Amino acid sequence: MENFAERKKTARLAGLLFFLWIVTGFYGMFFVSPKIFVSGDPVASAQNILKYEFLFRTNIFSGLATNTIWVLLVWVFYELFKTVNERYAKLLVASVVVQVPVAFVQAGLSIASVISLKGEILNSFELVQRQDLAMAFLKINDYCVSALVLFYGLWLFPLAILIYQSIFIPRFLGVWLIINGVVYVLLSFANIVLPEYKDMVFTYGMPAMFGELVLMLWLLIKGTRDKTTISV
Repeated sequence: MENFAERKKTARLAGLLFFLWIVTGFYGMFFVSPKIFVSGDPVASAQNILKYEFLFRTNIFSGLATNTIWVLLVWVFYELFKTVNERYAKLLVASVVVQVPVAFVQAGLSIASVISLKGEILNSFELVQRQDLAMAFLKINDYCVSALVLFYGLWLFPLAILIYQSIFIPRFLGVWLIINGVVYVLLSFANIVLPEYKDMVFTYGMPAMFGELVLMLWLLIKGTRDKTTISV
């Protein structure tokens, strides 16, 4: 009973961290980006970065916070699943930790775009040139995100296997996460190789991408099933 209670507590901690991870990630995606970036108009986007500089900077910090929470989350997942299959639990940790350095590169590119627009660097350049350079930094940042989307999918595969092998989280969530991961991999491929199809992949793949949200809600509300043993 004690082991079950401890596991339930760990699962709910994972759910809480998962919730915070999603909230910080959504902050930039749904709150900051629509206010700053104007599709097809880099000049307006550059002007908005300066106009909403504080908001833009909070988004940079939010990205760092998101990755910090992600590392904590995957460590809690390791503690939760290491008795299910330690090899896959370690693979889960590795597939997340390997992404962390890219977060610092993204933060650096975003900061560089701000200070170049303000003339704190390259002040001998004309404003239009600094705007072009700032947009180039952000475009590189976008491609960093496209590359990371591949790993957004890959980390879900060991997690899905661990869930499927355990008996304390419903197996259908493991199956859902496999599909979720495949969609991310396809989205990364489309963003980099076939950008004209990325919107179509995103639209048709959206239902599968709710798998992480459903898992978060299960962990946060339910924790684990009322069983005390796990499958091998």
